[in-house]
Amino acid sequence: MLDPQNAHTKVDNVLERTSALYVKKVPRKGRGVFANLHFQIGDTIARAPTWGFGDVEKHLLDRTGLFEYYFVRNDRQLSNDRAAGYVVFGLISLVNHSFHPNAQIVWTDEDTGGWARIVAIKDINVDEEITHRYTNISAYPDTINFVE
Repeated sequence: MLDPQNAHTKVDNVLERTSALYVKKVPRKGRGVFANLHFQIGDTIARAPTWGFGDVEKHLLDRTGLFEYYFVRNDRQLSNDRAAGYVVFGLISLVNHSFHPNAQIVWTDEDTGGWARIVAIKDINVDEEITHRYTNISAYPDTINFVE
């Protein structure tokens, strides 16, 4: 267990630690989310509420830095969802893209709104970066280079 007084101390480029996850800088990627404990296939790594927005807001957000942090649901057409995208609160929004991810986003709709979970699709070791495959990668500008 982490010492609560040192939970937010910046050490070795670690920006934040929680009991299960921590954030640190990743060369050529910016921030990334890392495992602070072992996750097995099928484990929920994190769960967070979301805010869905429509096409008007999407047009505005696409012109800001938030474009790189919102999500497009891959099940949108199946559920007749009219939201153009979702802001996911919590550390899930900082999980980097990989063409060979070790986790995936699972969406649920509840009475309290939309929720996103990131679930391990491979075993993830302590200090391993958690990654998922971005659904809307083709929408990113050519100036953004995705690195493994």
